[in-house]
Amino acid sequence: MLMKLLNHRLTSRIVFVRLSVTIPSDFDLGIQMKLLNDKKQFKKALELFDTYKEKNNQTLSSYIITQALKTSAQIGDLQRGSTIHRLIPSRIKDNSYILTSLIHLYMQCGDVTRAQLLFDSTSKKILQMYGAMMKGYIKNNMANKAIDLFNEIKDPDEIVTNLLFNACAELKTSEALSLTKKVSSQMPKLFYSNLRLLTSLLDSLIKCGDVTHAQSLFDALTKKILPMYGAMMKGYINNNMTNKAIDLFNKIQNPNDEIIIILLFNACAQLGTNEALNLTKKVSSQIPKSFHSNFHLLTALLDALIQCGDCLNAEILFSKMKKSVIGYGNLMNGFFKSNNPAKVLSLFNQMKIDNIEPDLIIYFYIIKALSQIGDYSLAQSIVEKIPNYFLVNDKIQYALVNMWGKIGCIDRAIEIFEKIPESNQIEYGSMINSYGLNGMGIQAVELYCQMSSEFMNESNYICVLNACSHS
Repeated sequence: MLMKLLNHRLTSRIVFVRLSVTIPSDFDLGIQMKLLNDKKQFKKALELFDTYKEKNNQTLSSYIITQALKTSAQIGDLQRGSTIHRLIPSRIKDNSYILTSLIHLYMQCGDVTRAQLLFDSTSKKILQMYGAMMKGYIKNNMANKAIDLFNEIKDPDEIVTNLLFNACAELKTSEALSLTKKVSSQMPKLFYSNLRLLTSLLDSLIKCGDVTHAQSLFDALTKKILPMYGAMMKGYINNNMTNKAIDLFNKIQNPNDEIIIILLFNACAQLGTNEALNLTKKVSSQIPKSFHSNFHLLTALLDALIQCGDCLNAEILFSKMKKSVIGYGNLMNGFFKSNNPAKVLSLFNQMKIDNIEPDLIIYFYIIKALSQIGDYSLAQSIVEKIPNYFLVNDKIQYALVNMWGKIGCIDRAIEIFEKIPESNQIEYGSMINSYGLNGMGIQAVELYCQMSSEFMNESNYICVLNACSHS
């Protein structure tokens, strides 16, 4: 009898141990899901959650729920997140951290209304909820609402203050600049040791147009991180201070950061000089091989080569890149600027082989190239295949007016121009040029005289004088 009892206890303990190994505890499952989320293995995290919840639907802990909601938010799966929301047991439905995770989920998935309802119906709000709401407002292009919410907070922490600077950077207004300066002057000294927050502060100052203040703050910092250099470089580029961006790049000891390299190429593209081209080639030859898989970096490099006039190396680079409509457009622009319209059309034909649909910019360059070639049959064969929804665009219409005028089909140019609504008839120069090229100086002058005084600019003056000259 004693032996039977011992055997029963031993068997029960073995079964318990086996179960504890195969079925993880709530805490262990939450830790495993967090590890998977941190590694961005979101699908595996949800698979683990699904396996567990089938047998433990009523015992799901708040930690597991928050990890599952975080996963859904990361992959933007609103349906999965809503399903998890319905699974939350009543005993923890008012948990502050779960409510914060739900707000974050709905905001990240674009359902601002549901996030707002959850936030408004919560009697006890914690700072993390305010942060989730502010982050969501910024993501959904509602920066003003983020600022309004910030003003309701009595003691904002570093995360919330960081989000405020992000919201101000999105607005780019004088009011946003004033608020940025006010908050930065009042925040605790401890916040100035938060390098991420200082990066957002620099970004806000420079995007709101106060380059001087941003420069002063940047120079005063004893410890700088690469994102700070990036914020300053981007600000210099946006404020047409490209040389300063390049000078700052040259001060970085180890600039092997993909974002920094992209910004350098953007600066070189903006300059478009031989010196910028040489720097572009030098840096591109030294970047790690792993960077060559970064599509955005290669696109920036392609643009820099093109804008600096090196279409030969741009074409070689393009042949090795993953093809995109943006890449085709950039290279077409380069060939158009270098007066090589045949190459533009060749790229257009290659797009068909690569099964890439042309966009508005592609058709714009094609029409410009056809204008340079001057072949009526070729122009007619390509234009008739352009979808109608592109043909009603005013930029395309003016390009067509110019093209038909150069080819000598003045009737078609007039027909298109007359179909353009008067409210959009601002580029009179295209039609005036077309008249002039076809020896119709009187009509060019008549059209010029019909123009409203607000369109009497230098470009149109030159066009009418050229028309008189041609006639």
